[in-house]
Amino acid sequence: MSEPQESCISSGPLLVRDLPLDERPRDRLLNNGSASLSDTELLSILLRTGRPGVSSIDVARELLQRFGSLGGLLSATPEGLRRPGLGPAKAATVLAALELASRLAKAALPEREPMSAPAEVARYLALRYGLSDQEVMGGLYLDTRNRLLAEREIYRGTLNRAAAEPRAVLKQGLLRDAAGVVLFHTHPSGDPSPSAEDLAFTRRLAEAGETVGIRLVDHLILGTGGRWVSLRQRGTL
Repeated sequence: MSEPQESCISSGPLLVRDLPLDERPRDRLLNNGSASLSDTELLSILLRTGRPGVSSIDVARELLQRFGSLGGLLSATPEGLRRPGLGPAKAATVLAALELASRLAKAALPEREPMSAPAEVARYLALRYGLSDQEVMGGLYLDTRNRLLAEREIYRGTLNRAAAEPRAVLKQGLLRDAAGVVLFHTHPSGDPSPSAEDLAFTRRLAEAGETVGIRLVDHLILGTGGRWVSLRQRGTL
């Protein structure tokens, strides 16, 4: 589903206060609900103001274009957000809103056996780690009842799984006396389809895990636009 269309807002110097009341994002949210607003308009409400001659909507649009999407903002740092019209206070507001979204997604995981709901897990991980030009790999470590013990990021950056070793993944599990692990990693290309390297690494990790008593419960690959792949569901595990 595509996001709601922005209202008829010029990309020129027209400011939010110049718009009719029924076209201002804050008023539209209060009158029609948050789902009626685009990503740009929702972000503009967090920013509240723009800069001289430029509306908060235009600053929000610039921000999304710079990071590619809301998902791209998840990898932003306070320094990376800084720009004319967006100082420390506004950067803190945006980062706080993103963290709240991540925590809400985690809270939606079933309290018991959270790994029984891979779609919820994938949604949480996408919010937690986002997608950027860097690949992220990590693990969700589980007890004997498949309840979450810990979450750890293990690799970040360009990762060649043909050269990577399962040791780092399993070491974190041994330190926490975990019985199982859900491996996850992002595909910066946006396509979550597993590569030959992904499949080979999954097999090696599953075999090594059996040796030390840590079961590979699943391997989730996260793409863009809410797309994800569970290798357990695909029958690879």
